[in-house]
Formats: sequence, C-alpha cells, structure tokens
Amino acid sequence: MIDTPIYDIAIIGGGLGGLTFALQAIQQGYSVALFEKETYPFHKVCGEYISLESWNFLTSLGVPLDSFKLPIIKHLSITDVLGNNYSFNLPLGGFGISRFFLDNYLYQLCIKKGVDVYQQTKVNDVTFSNDVFTISTQHKTIQSKIAIGSFGKRSNVDVKFKRSFALSKPNKLNNFIGVKYHVQYNIPSNQIALHNFKNGYCGISQIEDNKVCVCYITSANNLNNNQQSIQQMEELVLGKNPFLKNIFKSAYFLYDKPLSISQINFQSKSKIENHIFCIGDAAGLIAPLCGNGMSMAMHSSKIAFNNVHLFLQGEISRSKAEQQYILQWNKQFKQRLFIGKIVQYWFGNNTLTICFLKIMKALPFLAKWVIRNTHGQPF
Repeated sequence: MIDTPIYDIAIIGGGLGGLTFALQAIQQGYSVALFEKETYPFHKVCGEYISLESWNFLTSLGVPLDSFKLPIIKHLSITDVLGNNYSFNLPLGGFGISRFFLDNYLYQLCIKKGVDVYQQTKVNDVTFSNDVFTISTQHKTIQSKIAIGSFGKRSNVDVKFKRSFALSKPNKLNNFIGVKYHVQYNIPSNQIALHNFKNGYCGISQIEDNKVCVCYITSANNLNNNQQSIQQMEELVLGKNPFLKNIFKSAYFLYDKPLSISQINFQSKSKIENHIFCIGDAAGLIAPLCGNGMSMAMHSSKIAFNNVHLFLQGEISRSKAEQQYILQWNKQFKQRLFIGKIVQYWFGNNTLTICFLKIMKALPFLAKWVIRNTHGQPF
C-alpha cells in the first residue's frame, strides 16, 4: 500500500494569492504543497498594475522590488468613448510588473524555501473528512490539515462544488471576456490609462523592461456581434475611441496572438467552501478598472494565513478561524468590491461614462473618494 503524503497546508492554484500564502506558511515552518495546472513561467490575462499597498508585503517575502527598476505609477488618465481625456492623481499609486515575471519569481522563491510545487497538475477533487482534506489530481493524492483555494477566475473545482456563480446562466455580472497583449508603445511610465469603448474599457500601463501591458474587458456580446473575431471587434468597436485606434494601429505587438479568457464573473462568492479558505479571485473578483485585483489576492492571502496559523498552533478552533477570516475579509474588501461594481456599471456606456467623468472632473473630492475607496492601505 502506497502511503499518502500528509501536509500541513495544500494550496490549489499557483497565482499571486496561492504563491504568497505558500511563502508565508513555509517561513513559519509548515509543510506546504501547491498545485498549479500550468508550467511557470506563463502569461495571465491581467492588467498588471499593482497598488503600492502591496509593496512592503512583497518585500517581506523576499521579493527585491527596488532592484527591478519598475515604473511607479502616480497618474490616471481616463478617456470616454469619444476620446475626451480626463486626468486624475493617484495619492497612493501603484507599480507595473507582469504576471509572467512576478509569478515566476515567487515560484522560484517557493522552490528555494522548500514548498512542494506540483506544476502541470490539475486538481480533480477535494474532500474533507475526519478533520483532514484529501486532494486528488491526475497524478497523485495527498492529504492536508488545511486547504487553500486560489482557483483563479473560473475553475473545475468551482463547478465540482456547485458554487452558485459557476452554475448561473449568463447575465450582466458573469458574461465578460478579457484580452491582453504586451506591446512596445510610447506612454509615460508614471501613468495608467483607462480608455472606454462600447460595453468595455482598456487599461494601458508600463511594466518591466519598458514593455507596455494592454488589457481590456468587454461583454461577450461584443465578441458575438463581431463574428467571434477579436481583430474585427478591436477595429470596429475599440477603434471608435481614437486613443485605442492609434494604439492598435501603431504599437508593436510582442505576442503572435492575443491572450484571452472568457466567462469572467463578478458575482458574490463564498469565502469558505467546504472548509476550504478561498483567497484571491476565488473569494471575489473586483472590477479591473479599480486596479487592485492583484493586491486583493495577496492581502487576502495574508488575512487567511493569520487565521490558519492560529488554528494550526492550537490557539483557535477551525470554525473560529473560518468565521474570523470571513469577517476580516468583508471588513477589508466588501466596500471596495461594491464601489468597483458601481464604477464599472458607469463605464463602457457612452452617455453614462461621459456623465460620470464630467462629474468626477467637476467635483475633485468625489474623484478622490472613489480612488481612495478602490485602493487599500499598506499591509
């Protein structure tokens, strides 16, 4: 009979939430297994702007951000569908870095510090019985005292657990697509731009090595109405915004084809699922225009780890750890997600976007309030 390895912690999904959770856990001496269905390094559909609230956290995990010479972003430029431009300052600001680079750096740290990382390994099932998790993959089965769900935007595990958002029919909150490119294009290194178009918006900002990330989100209907052709949609829909038309015409694209993802979902999600601590996108996805999905993933990993640590040390019960995590997650993120959904509702609609931006420009205190409430504090 083959022995089943038993870990303190098993992490399903190797994005920012999963990787940073693993590093926190291994620093405290816990045995950690992390499962990732892809192979590092790899690209992800992501705006690749991280709020500076995460800077100290990442450096505490051993990421030498200062040495990377990353663009520090302090200004926000927004255009409406017609190309009218509005500028705002970002009091806290952020920095640009690609997921290809950052995720791989964190993965290398995990390997160096002793995390057992299983790449190209898709988790097929997770069960909980007798206070122990059993994680089954196509290659092996392990057991753990704690399971962390860092599934990403949509996962077979979500469907397996019949999470409500994964089973719901297409609606205004769950039927989006995301498309990303890396390009060479001349933009200010200290600026992030959000360009609106019909039923969507596109974020553009610099990342490492003077490359530029172009990432947009739109309704699936936009693609359906353009014969499922991304190129046609970019020409006929995004191209109506003169800024986007110029970018897609004159930028040098570093990908042979766009990186895309479908069925992006902004519906509410449970934070604990069958005793699994859900972090990052698995716990709730913020509107990308708020620029904080990556920071939220990492911050939620810290909140979850603090409670998991107390449980594994015998200081609180499993149920208490779960309850505290839900309360602390809601306190930190619930309002940010709510405001993000409201802002997203106004974006991508010709009339609403123009009205919203004119109000923001006329009332600077409102603009500051929106920006402040979609950015957190250093953690």
